Amino acid sequence: MHFLYEAAVLLGAAIIIVPLFQRLGLGSILGYLTAGLLLGPSVTGFVAEPETVLHFAEFGVVMLLFIIGLELEPSRLWAMRKRLLGLGSLQLLGCAALLMPLGLTLGLTIEVSVLLGLILALSSTAFALQVLNEHHQLPSPHGQAAFAILLFQDLAVIPLLALLPLFAGDIAVTSEDSWLAALRGVGCVVAAIVFGRLVFPRVLAIVARSAVHEVFTASALFMVLGMALVMEWAGLSMALGAFLGGVMLADTVYRHELEANIEPFKGLLLGLFFIAVGMSVDLSLVFDNLLWVLGITFGLLLAKTAIIAGVGLAARLPKPELPRLATVISQGGEFAFVLLTAAVSAGVFDQRVASLCIAAVTLSMALTPFLYRAGERFGARFRETRPYDGDFADDSPPVLIAGLGRFGQMVARMLKTQDINFTALDPNIRQVEFIRRFGSRIYYADATRLDLLRAAGAEQARVLVIAVDDAETANTIARLAKMHFPQLKIYARARNRHHAWQLLEIGVEAVVRETFPASLEMSAEVLKGLGYPSSNAMDAVRTFRDFDIQLFQDSYEHRHDEETLVANEKAAMAELQSLFQKELGGRPLRDETPGVERTEPEVP
Repeated sequence: MHFLYEAAVLLGAAIIIVPLFQRLGLGSILGYLTAGLLLGPSVTGFVAEPETVLHFAEFGVVMLLFIIGLELEPSRLWAMRKRLLGLGSLQLLGCAALLMPLGLTLGLTIEVSVLLGLILALSSTAFALQVLNEHHQLPSPHGQAAFAILLFQDLAVIPLLALLPLFAGDIAVTSEDSWLAALRGVGCVVAAIVFGRLVFPRVLAIVARSAVHEVFTASALFMVLGMALVMEWAGLSMALGAFLGGVMLADTVYRHELEANIEPFKGLLLGLFFIAVGMSVDLSLVFDNLLWVLGITFGLLLAKTAIIAGVGLAARLPKPELPRLATVISQGGEFAFVLLTAAVSAGVFDQRVASLCIAAVTLSMALTPFLYRAGERFGARFRETRPYDGDFADDSPPVLIAGLGRFGQMVARMLKTQDINFTALDPNIRQVEFIRRFGSRIYYADATRLDLLRAAGAEQARVLVIAVDDAETANTIARLAKMHFPQLKIYARARNRHHAWQLLEIGVEAVVRETFPASLEMSAEVLKGLGYPSSNAMDAVRTFRDFDIQLFQDSYEHRHDEETLVANEKAAMAELQSLFQKELGGRPLRDETPGVERTEPEVP
């Protein structure tokens, strides 16, 4: 009951404070931090041990990295290797060199000051990516550069943890343990790649065939948590394991389904992580050592801002992007908490130094939304249109197809002949696996779910083609698209005349009755077979098509009045027969064919 009570209060505080901060333009992150500060030991003391909450909430960062991994296919990750190593190493080493004097000021030795500089050079993956996502800036040049640097930092945590005993002076233990840790780490990374490429897709295929949605969600969570726990056992970053798992599944048919299933858990746990960070702020320590905390904080921010701006300049980023990059990752990182705590346990730092640095890192995180907003305003002063070749450029296809059965496949094939990219969603896993063999970009997903439409790129697409068989399913997709993605132009397949009217009611711009064109084509062939000249047959079909389309539009306003519809249909048929008689007059309708009478056929 105590756990449920705490959970209810945490959720209630987030519900009240976060929307308020969003409305004030301060951002959700600062709202979460404030909620945590109010509930933590420094203010109300509602949560006495924030470390417990923080340890659990780290899975929010893990799930965030998994979703980011899903956005990066292995080929794209390999393509960014130069930027990853180049920008990441320049930032880490440059910031460490500039931050090393902070350690000397705190009375540390040169070697330990270097370690402290490396720890403070790490940035917050959770904060930076959350800010970039909120501003839709991850595909931007500075967003791409920031992600490359953050990913390199996550990789750098591994050797830093392994080298802690060396800084404590225990070289014998370091040499033995480092080799074992390195071998174990390499083995786990290889295992993650093998399982991600060979085992996980097959497991997901079996689960998908069961058609039980909650089991698929459970499978997705199991994979993320399993990868994270294995990496933690190996002494590596849990977030790194989740990221590798996401990358290995990025080019499978389950990508959007996985992303949509993990997203709610990621959002909740990431919010809990920010609350836990706010709880961990020791206000008494801050006030007692205010000058030290402020000095470390502003020294940290200034040094990292300067170095990161220089790294961006070396990477030839456009000038407007430099202040944005420098401010979005200028804060300290969540891995600093882990490394500082481990350093105290290893006897490298004393508790006072670690506590001052943790307070400074937390304060730098809290300042991130304000700094990024200032960086955006400053960057807006520059005007530069030079193109930037990035790895995360938005490649969302302009067309989204819901349903890839016989009808949808014809649309997809036509688009493919014109080199128009599309994304197709279908809930039938056997259909998806079969079509995927031909190289089509199709994913296992139910398009009636808003989260899956969003994950598939509906916010960036220009056209939505609804080609599903079931009329009610088509109506549901159309309603979701009209409500949440107003920029989409919707083309929908209608089962019949009444279904077409329903789609028009929803607001669909273009409706195609599935049997109408094919039946007209068949009618033309039948007339030719009865002896009609080809031109006469095509004229008759064209006249009937135009008349029926007009009748369909005129009957729309009476679609709920059956008696009026029947009367209009009879009147229309009589008018159509009269129209044919006037148009054809005394002209022969057919060729003189042996055995075929020349009487004028009745037009249905």
